[in-house]
Amino acid sequence: MKSSDLLTIGELAGRTGLSVSAIRYYEGKGLVEALRTSGNQRRFLRGDIRRLSFILIAQKLGLSLTEIEDALASLPQGRNPTAADWKRISGEIRRRIDAQITALEKVRANLDGCIGCGCLSLKKCALYNPQDERGAGAPGPWVLR
Repeated sequence: MKSSDLLTIGELAGRTGLSVSAIRYYEGKGLVEALRTSGNQRRFLRGDIRRLSFILIAQKLGLSLTEIEDALASLPQGRNPTAADWKRISGEIRRRIDAQITALEKVRANLDGCIGCGCLSLKKCALYNPQDERGAGAPGPWVLR
């Protein structure tokens, strides 16, 4: 590996738009891995630009840091991800987004009935308590997140 294949943390920050402290945070979470010089300075592989860019995109899509960690854990460290790597991960993210879209469409379809439906007691809420399935469980919005 040539030294030109490596980036300082400042160069990586400049290429990704992230702050140095954010890169250190992601490094601490194991999302990127720095190599160390003989002087103990961080050096990052050029492929880490893609990993950090993925993190930024995934956050904009609403993925939690745990979901991002899970996706990146399946990627190879030390080499750029291949098209097949990204296709697999994007398929997993697509399924999550599709589920989120389905849930949002359900909320939209039932939104007009929300006024006065009794959500606070979960007696007849079509969104969180269809057919009063949770009516006997407990009062209040205990299921809402």
